[in-house]
Amino acid sequence: MMSNPPVTINLVVLNGEKYIRYFLDSLKKQTYPHDKIQFNILDNGSIDNTVSIIESYKLQATSYKQVNFVKNKINLGMWPGQEELLKYTDGQYIIASAVDIILDKDFIRNSIEIMGKETKIGAIQAKIYKYDLVNNEPELTNIIDTTGFKIFRSRRIINIGHGEEDNGQYDKLEEIFAVEGAVPIFRTEAFKSLKVSGEITDHDYFWYGDDLDLAWRMQLFGWKQVFAPDVIAWHDRQTTKSVKKSWSDYITRVPVRKQIPIQKRRLDWRNTRWTLIKNDHIINILKDLPWIVLRETAVLGYTILFEPGVLKEIPKFFKHLPAMLRKRKEIMKRAVANPKDIRKWIN
Repeated sequence: MMSNPPVTINLVVLNGEKYIRYFLDSLKKQTYPHDKIQFNILDNGSIDNTVSIIESYKLQATSYKQVNFVKNKINLGMWPGQEELLKYTDGQYIIASAVDIILDKDFIRNSIEIMGKETKIGAIQAKIYKYDLVNNEPELTNIIDTTGFKIFRSRRIINIGHGEEDNGQYDKLEEIFAVEGAVPIFRTEAFKSLKVSGEITDHDYFWYGDDLDLAWRMQLFGWKQVFAPDVIAWHDRQTTKSVKKSWSDYITRVPVRKQIPIQKRRLDWRNTRWTLIKNDHIINILKDLPWIVLRETAVLGYTILFEPGVLKEIPKFFKHLPAMLRKRKEIMKRAVANPKDIRKWIN
């Protein structure tokens, strides 16, 4: 591998005026050669000051290899926006970022060093901490936001380490089940290989859960995903500030969840189940059926009692079910990982 291969930063943003400066400033401080960095930005129809702030940075006059600023009139969604930016991407690796991210100065350098060690690494998960805005200034913490996705027999998905103070418990470079979508690093070849039914990202999802769908498909298609503790970023996660430890804790968080937009809660329910339908091996489902049924029954009961608005998503879930089954057929036809390969990740 060349010592400093070209890298593309693809940023998708919507109404990110309170974050965009901190992301741009952290990118400016990167120790990776700036003349090897292509920077693509897609604005999804922001109605705040995001566009004017970006333009004030005069990025085209900086030392980046190339800068492209795409302004949409409508909101494509986060991951369809990332797919749109592929039209402008010429880097060997892609850093696909949300706007509420601050990068450590060695983020790019360390991630590219790891990517160069093995060609089957398709994606890298950074060690992501949380940060808060205090008086409109970022306050960085050592509280873990995520170190990747973990999957259970019930098909519950969690962000590993979320809410924990970092005391060195996540300092091991290792393979994981799935990268989370705040700021994953992709091998461009791997990302492009995920195309199914003409789409890399499932545009039926629009928002939420498509990162898990992509990462699971990456496992099925034979790409490794690696957690890299030396690749560091900070994330101001807006919708899940606290951690669910048990079902009783879930109940106590009812007021917190009600602060999450109902659209997101509906998409959470719908898209997670579409992801399972598209990517889960039938034999693995059968082996874990008691755990799955128990959890789905509990989720349904909770939803009826506390979030009945989520149930309005059921008609759309079934309307698109035939399309999901067609996509599943194509995915399973192309899959190189067998049920046993995936089962090792199910806890």
